[in-house]
Amino acid sequence: MAGRSRNGETSPLRLIAIAAVLIGLVLVSLRLLPGSPFESTAAAQWGRGESPAARDGALTDRSARPSPSPSPSPEPEPLPFEAKEIDLDIDGWYAWSVLDRRSGEIIGSDDMDETSTTASLIKAWIVADYLRRTADAGQTPSDAKLADLTRIIRDSDNTRTEQLYTQIGRSASIKRLLSTCDLTDSKVSSDLGWSRTELSPRDTARLGNCIADGTAAGPKWTKWLLSEMRQVRGAGDFGIRKAFPAAEAKKIAIKNGWVDRTREQEMHVNCLAIGDTWTMGVMLQYPINKGYEYGMKNCEKITEALLTQTP
Repeated sequence: MAGRSRNGETSPLRLIAIAAVLIGLVLVSLRLLPGSPFESTAAAQWGRGESPAARDGALTDRSARPSPSPSPSPEPEPLPFEAKEIDLDIDGWYAWSVLDRRSGEIIGSDDMDETSTTASLIKAWIVADYLRRTADAGQTPSDAKLADLTRIIRDSDNTRTEQLYTQIGRSASIKRLLSTCDLTDSKVSSDLGWSRTELSPRDTARLGNCIADGTAAGPKWTKWLLSEMRQVRGAGDFGIRKAFPAAEAKKIAIKNGWVDRTREQEMHVNCLAIGDTWTMGVMLQYPINKGYEYGMKNCEKITEALLTQTP
């Protein structure tokens, strides 16, 4: 038999063949042993199974994966006012308007485009016009001037208002108001004075938005002006924001106006308010003998009637 010598011993050739087989088995074992330097990279690693796609011979294509559905945009918070007709037991004429600052939509009474004299309400524009023009000229009001503006807004100081109104060109300032804030119903009082400026409730709400969005006072002074309007005090602190809970009312900026018109034998009371998402204008005219407080309380009463949730 081949491979053996005649005396029965294994031939050297056979021994070499056996050794080669044994070495081959050892090398194969080392290739299959995890962690061995001879481990096959083609072998599946321990504890890591193939993906179903790899088992099926399919390639993974990221572009073929379905895109996640976009999250729906949250619905905006509704305004705290309801668009409805109100019929209150109030002598004389009254009208109101609310502007949604997010959409620009305006709601209001049927006569929200009718005008009345503003009295001190217009002071918010006079101060804004001065601040914007001063900043545009590269100037900054002195501390003393800012103190005067504070008195005009917070305390409705008439003497300081008259001085400032003259400084900014009197009726030319009101003409700037109409064009800058895109008012449609209002009128310049010529040189009868700032108190005789005529606005409608709708344009009053537009004026509020013009202040709130930075157009009226400009980017440098808008925050300052709104802060001052939130700090209106004394006799001028009445009307719209009084209809809100105290915690919310302190965040609402206001400027009101009240005057007795002896020529017309009327009281004119007006309210402007600026909230986070809305602005509002309310105007009243009624017999002069009823006094200021009648209009002040009814401005608040009209607001309460329109709120979706009465405090």
